Amino acid sequence: MGGTESKLGFRRAIVNLTGRTNQTIDTSDDAFWDQFWSGTVNNISDIFALVTAEDIHTLREESPANFMTLIYKAVEKLDSSVIAGPSMSISEQTIVLNCVRLLTRLIPFVFESEEWRSFFWSKNSMDLEESLHGEGCGNAPLAQILLKKLSDLLFCPDFTIVAPAAVGPDTLEDFSIESIQHIWEKGVGFAYSRKTPPHIDSNRTEILKLLLTCFSETMYSAPSDSSQPNLWLSYFTSNENKHALPLFTSLLNVICAYDPQGYGLPYQHVMFSDHREQLVEVSAQVLMVILDHESASMQHMEEKCVPTNYFTYFLSRLHREEDFQFVLAGLIKLLNNPLLQTYLPNSCKKIGFHEELLVVFWKMCDYNKKFLFYVLKTSDVLDVLVPILYYLTESRNDPGKVGLMHVGVFILLLLSGERNFGVRLNKLYLTRVPMDLPIFTGNHADLLILVFHKIITCGHHRLQPLFDCILTIIVNISPYLKQMCMVSASKLMHLLEAFSTPWFLFANHTNYHLVFFLLEIFNNIIQYQFDGNAHLMYSIIRKRHVFHQLSNLPEDPTTVSKPHKKRGEQDNEEQLFSNEEWVPTREWVASWRKKLPLQTIMRLLQVLVPQVEKICIDKNLTDESEIITFLQNGTLVGLLPVPHPILMRKYQPNSATSVWFRRYMWGLVFLRNTAPPIWCETSIKLFEVQKM
Repeated sequence: MGGTESKLGFRRAIVNLTGRTNQTIDTSDDAFWDQFWSGTVNNISDIFALVTAEDIHTLREESPANFMTLIYKAVEKLDSSVIAGPSMSISEQTIVLNCVRLLTRLIPFVFESEEWRSFFWSKNSMDLEESLHGEGCGNAPLAQILLKKLSDLLFCPDFTIVAPAAVGPDTLEDFSIESIQHIWEKGVGFAYSRKTPPHIDSNRTEILKLLLTCFSETMYSAPSDSSQPNLWLSYFTSNENKHALPLFTSLLNVICAYDPQGYGLPYQHVMFSDHREQLVEVSAQVLMVILDHESASMQHMEEKCVPTNYFTYFLSRLHREEDFQFVLAGLIKLLNNPLLQTYLPNSCKKIGFHEELLVVFWKMCDYNKKFLFYVLKTSDVLDVLVPILYYLTESRNDPGKVGLMHVGVFILLLLSGERNFGVRLNKLYLTRVPMDLPIFTGNHADLLILVFHKIITCGHHRLQPLFDCILTIIVNISPYLKQMCMVSASKLMHLLEAFSTPWFLFANHTNYHLVFFLLEIFNNIIQYQFDGNAHLMYSIIRKRHVFHQLSNLPEDPTTVSKPHKKRGEQDNEEQLFSNEEWVPTREWVASWRKKLPLQTIMRLLQVLVPQVEKICIDKNLTDESEIITFLQNGTLVGLLPVPHPILMRKYQPNSATSVWFRRYMWGLVFLRNTAPPIWCETSIKLFEVQKM
């Protein structure tokens, strides 16, 4: 009964605050303002239910002074509670959490309005502080005060950390900073295990969600305005944040130490609640947002390199092998979570934040080359590859998963830029993950090729921009591929056959790029891995007419007509690449036709085709396995052109991909935080929100 009365009192205070009863609330009326955080409203869902979007819009537009004071009072209350002592009482914790929840509710509506967006950083907020507390108090914008207090709150004894025990800190090499002993979880930089009560994990989660809300100002700027700096992130990632290192390691360790299987008992997740999963998910979101801020750029000041983002700086400085082992093992465990197969359906808990994990892994590899080399040093990289290929296969036809498709392909492009990745792919693929692929016996390279073929031929039409990247990955690994199976060899040849038809080549001004990529793949394997790739050589010989047609490609595009398709026959390539406005010319065809790299393949056909025809006639061979055996024993030493240099195309970020990635990342955060709906009732500009 008391809880209901308290909620009614809270609701009445909101009505009074919005001015519906024509009341202007005195800023010094602490008894009134304390109603918003001293009551028994004990969860964020109540705050969102009691303070509606209509209330906030009315308050912001019709009672701006009350709106301003409410925000300031909440920040002030946070500030005074944290300063109260090394640990907080239960009542103080309640006040802090209600202030956090209220700010989480209000801040998106501040960002939504152009007129209000600068409030936290403007002189108005400092003037407000002076008017309430006297001159000389307004030394910092309200945003800085809030961020500093949230950072402190994340390392508050008995609130967000277990009270320090009689153990010493395990120092991080080359790092010198306070509160290393307060790192939340055993792992990077900290070697001691701590049992964390559920309420501490819950408190951490609520504060991190408010931090994420503070950083979300980016959502309210159009993509064309993405060059504008996010001041919230700039301040939080600067050297002003004394907790940057322990927070970075805490977030990373919480993610990588998480084990959704617990004791491994079937259906354990049904019988016992998991208070850690929500913390891990929001930790991954906060970490990926922070690591994306201004990349890892440096400013040159006084002849020294000063990090603009200390989180990416600390990430780049990690170098201990035991830290790499911990991080990689944790990410592999979580990325493979949906792939775990048991005899009991749904007996294993499945997590739902794989996209965030992929982004964190991508950032780790991109910012720390030592970590990238560690990943590629052993076959552990294949334990990352398989789940990525699984997600790509499962998501290829889902328009809502286009972002996941891009991230997965970009990660593989980054990995393929290193020689060791191609070498590791030659390991036999024995673990059978359920994917919609042809049955085959081969290695991980075969698996990758089959998945990519499926994406190109049976994927959603919005995946077209990825095709260059997909084929680039295969080009990068092709000089190192051994023992390609017949199924994958046939699929590669199928792509060339489809993409090299004249009507397709002339349908778009960039389609010929795909043929160049495929020819480069064949050339690399012929020049560097001829021995052991008899299946591909057989496919090339069997489909030799494709190469002859390419070498005799018509110069006049007007003589080429689109082939007639049978009723019901799917032509995915036509749907993806036809461009009605494109008109090819003779000059355009001539500009690339003469550059087609056919010399090596034509020389191979010139040598091998007569040999194969002769042995088929002499021995009356009709079984392709006997022809393949003959090719396995053959050689082209001294008969082919001089091998060309291996060209590795590495992932190169640019402004366009940065804008795309930022939209994807914040779209992901938006979709993951709908209970409560932190941003759903505001006008987002960074991406389009379709309301059902």
